Amino acid sequence: MQAMTDILRTPSDLAALLKSQRQSAGLSKTALAQRAGKVREVIYRLEAGEDVTVSSLMAVLTALGLVLRAERAGLPSPQEMA
Repeated sequence: MQAMTDILRTPSDLAALLKSQRQSAGLSKTALAQRAGKVREVIYRLEAGEDVTVSSLMAVLTALGLVLRAERAGLPSPQEMA
């Protein structure tokens, strides 16, 4: 299994990663929601970079076989903020 080293600094970064992972797994939004035990709206919101609860995010990450790792980092660059 390939290790992922994506650094996510914005909700849109997370949205793009989750959508890519869902599509790579061959899952529809409905199928991912069912696997995560959440309503389909959660997947739509995550992939749009909108707010969801932490528990919903964790359930979707788990359903995709992903984990969340937090580490100390500096402020994002102006390019990353753009």
